[in-house]
Amino acid sequence: MPALAALLARPLHRTGRPLLARFRSLFTLRRERSRLARLDDHLLADIGLTRAEAVAEADRPVWDVPPHWRG
Repeated sequence: MPALAALLARPLHRTGRPLLARFRSLFTLRRERSRLARLDDHLLADIGLTRAEAVAEADRPVWDVPPHWRG
């Protein structure tokens, strides 16, 4: 297992972030988008979103993020 741990901790060339950290970010993003879609309509209105916008955001693939998020 030490070889696998070393592989996951090694930074990727493009981002300099370890592979495991990138996977965690993807899972976190997916969870946050899913929670957004489950918010009540009055909570969505508080943050200025419609139900359709929240569902559309939740349906986006995890790799579909603004470039400045990819750090």
